[in-house]
Order: sequence, then C-alpha cells, then structure tokens
Amino acid sequence: MTSIIIGAVVALAIVAAGAWYLFRVTLPAQRKRLKAEAQKEAEVIKQQKLLEVKEKFLNKKAELEKEVQQRNHQIQQGENRIKQREQSLNQRQDELNRRKQEVETKSQRLESQQNLLEQRETELQEREESLAEKERTQLEQISGLSADEARERLIESLKDEARTHAQAYINDIMDDARMTATKEAKKIVIQSIQRVATEAAIENSVTVFHIDNDDVKGRVIGREGRNIRALEAATGTEIVVDDTPEAIVISGFDPVRREICRLSLHQLVSDGRIHPARIEEVVAKVKKQVDEEILETGKRTTIDLGIHGLHPELVRLVGKMKYRSSYGQNLLQHARETANLAAVMASELGLNAKKAKRAGLLHDIGKVPDEEPEMPHALYGAKLAEKYKEKPDICNAIGAHHDEMEMETLIAPIVQVCDAISGARPGARREIVEAYIKRLKDLENIAMSYPGVTKTYAIQAGRELRVIVGSDKIDDKQTEMLSNDIATRIQNEMTYPGQVKITVIRETRSVSYAK
Repeated sequence: MTSIIIGAVVALAIVAAGAWYLFRVTLPAQRKRLKAEAQKEAEVIKQQKLLEVKEKFLNKKAELEKEVQQRNHQIQQGENRIKQREQSLNQRQDELNRRKQEVETKSQRLESQQNLLEQRETELQEREESLAEKERTQLEQISGLSADEARERLIESLKDEARTHAQAYINDIMDDARMTATKEAKKIVIQSIQRVATEAAIENSVTVFHIDNDDVKGRVIGREGRNIRALEAATGTEIVVDDTPEAIVISGFDPVRREICRLSLHQLVSDGRIHPARIEEVVAKVKKQVDEEILETGKRTTIDLGIHGLHPELVRLVGKMKYRSSYGQNLLQHARETANLAAVMASELGLNAKKAKRAGLLHDIGKVPDEEPEMPHALYGAKLAEKYKEKPDICNAIGAHHDEMEMETLIAPIVQVCDAISGARPGARREIVEAYIKRLKDLENIAMSYPGVTKTYAIQAGRELRVIVGSDKIDDKQTEMLSNDIATRIQNEMTYPGQVKITVIRETRSVSYAK
C-alpha cells in the first residue's frame, strides 16, 4: 500500500515537472513564434488594406474630376447662352433706338404736313365760301328764289322723302309685329274660342204670346178692358191686343216682368177663369215661381262653371241675367261665355283660371240691379262685388273691363278681352237697323273725305272698307299711307264691334273703242 502511494506521488511529481517545463520553456518559444507570424500576417493585411484604400481614393478622385469637368462644361454653356442673350438684347435695344429715331423723324414730318394741310384747308374754306356765295347769288338770280325759299323747298322735299321712308319702315314693323308679336296672342285666342261651345240666344224687348184662337183675346180684354188693365197693373208691362192672328204682344223694358206676364197669361188662358181677383192671385204665384227659377238658374250656373262660395245675392243676380239681353245677346249666355274664355286664356298664360272664370261670370252683374244706379254698370258691378265680400282683384277686373277703372292685376285685361271676344263674334249681337246703316255711312264718309278717293264701299256688314283711288292722283306709296290714316281715324272716331279691314285699291284702266 505504501509502495502504491509512493508510486503515485512519484508520478505526480514527474507530471508536475513536465508541466512546469512546458510552461516555462516550450510555451514562451511558441508564443514568440506565433507573435512573429501574427506580425507578418498583420503587415501583409495592412499592405493589402492600404492598396485597397489607395485604389478607392484614386477611383473617387477620377469620378470627382469627371463631375467637375461636367459642371465646368455646363457653366461654360450657361455663360455662352447669357452672352448670346446679351448680344440679342443689345441688338434689340439698338433696333428700338433706331425705330424711335425714325418715329420722331416721321412725327416731325407729320406735324409739318399737318400745319401745311391746315393752312391749305383754311385757304380752301375761304375759297369755297367765296365760291358758294357767288354760286348762291347766281342761283338766286337764275331761279328767282332766295336762299330761305330754296331751303324751305328742300326741307319740304326731304320731309316727303322721310315720310315715305317712315311709312315703309312702319309697314315693315307692322309686318314683323303681325308675324311675331301677334302670333302667340292669336294662337291663345283661337284656342280659347275653339274650346268653348257658344250658343246665340237672341232676345229683345217684345215677347209674343201665342193663342189657339182669337176668341181668347176678348176674355183677356174683359168687360170694358178691366182684365187687361188689371194684368198690366199687376205685371208692370204693356199688353197689345190687335188684329195680329193668334198672338198677343207683351211689351216691356224689364224682361223679368215680361216673363211673369207671359207665364201668368198662360195659366189664366189654360184655366179659363180670367177676372181681376184671379189675375192678381196668379201673378203673385208666378212671381214667386220666377224668383225661385232665378235663384235655381244662378245656382245651376255656378255649379256648371265650378264656382263656389258666391254670396246668395250674387247668385240671384247671376240667375237674373237669364232674362236680360244686351244688344240682342242673352246676358247670362254672354257671362258664361266670357267666364269660360277667361279661364282658358288664363290657363294658357299660366294665371289663376278659377279667379279669371269668377271675374268673367260676374263682370256684367251691374246690368241687372234691383234699383237703377246713376253710375256705369262696370263700376256698379265692382261696388256690388265689394259689398258682397269678393276679393279686390275680382272687383278690379269687374270695374276695369270698360277702362272706367285702372287695371291693377293681369286678370282685368283678360276679362276685358274675353268680353270683347264674346260680344264681337259673328251673330253674337244684333244692331238696330238705323244704327247699322249709320255706321256704314260713317265708314264710307270718312274714307271719302280724303283727296284722291273716288269711291268707297262698306262690305261684310261693315267689317271691311274698300276704297277706290284715282291712279293719276295717288301713287303706290301714298296708298299705304292712306290706308293707315283711314284706319287710325276710324279707330279714334267710331265705335264698332271687332275690327274693320281697310283695303285701298289703285288701278290704271285704258279704254279704247274700235269703230
């Protein structure tokens, strides 16, 4: 055991001695050798790195030199351009200076020429004045006219020429207006007329009551005429019983009274009992029936036209129009016609059709008053409408439809135009024969009052006037002026329905005889 331990200790000592030798002798030698090798390798790497850096430096230097050369070249080009611009600017400046000198030179020449021209103009004016004075003196001597007289004649000739040109210009304007301005208006009026069905109900101040035989006339007259007197007193009409076969004439200004008398006579004749007491009873009963019929007619008219909210008194006045005529035209039919026309025209113009229809229906209510007013029917109608709470624009349209009140809304001229359309259409109104003949004579007399007119003819019921003029007294241009003058005078001096066409005829006739 001891020998083992000693052997182990000896082995450890030998190992320790070897390690010491290795650490003290072998390792320093190796360290020196490795250090020398590392120094050599570091020197080689250093040289390589220096070469790489030097190569990169040279490359960068070459690039920078190339870039510097490029920039120098660009700078050189910019300097060349600047020099060229300077040269061009200098050339322009020189050119401007040269032109300025030329302009100054030309202006000096023009001033001198202008002064010379002014001198010459002055001389020419003086010469012209002297020559004009000489010529005027010579012309006065030759013509035997003074300068003022010659001027007046020249002015007259110029006036005639200007009047001729003005008339031609007026005719052109009128033609353009007919083709353009009135085109749409005519279209609206025609559409309005075409869309309204019209009836011509003509009445007058006399009503004829037909009877089966003439024996009835004696019973109507009664003993000593007491029956006819009682009937006239109860109805306020005049009853004419003459030799007219199978007819009794009822005459009266109030159509409502005539209707009451006619219905009363019908009941009395049908019943056969005719005496004063019975007459008064029947007349009172018929009056009540007619009043109810008037109210019913007014209501039916407003319902047919779609007009609502009218005061009962206005409804009664509308119904009363049924028994009233104006120039032979039934007033209720005229009012309905005007209302429908006004509604259609207002719709075409984009206005309130209901208001226009209402104003058209009520525009003539002033013609059927319960008492006789002392003012025109248009103003009285407006007063009635205002009294029964109609709107101001409706009242204004009623009062202004005959230009007796200033128009304040667009409904007023529409009602006025539609009233004229309804009254002026052919067959709407009948004229008294005497008034009709007088109007035709007035038309012909107005045309005959102009010089150069040889014959005049009023044709087409006074709606056209033919004027024959002498070809040796009036030329073609003067015919146009003549027709315009006659139309203006007729429009200002006469009252007529619709329009009157004036046709001036100028012709040349050559007559020869073969013998």
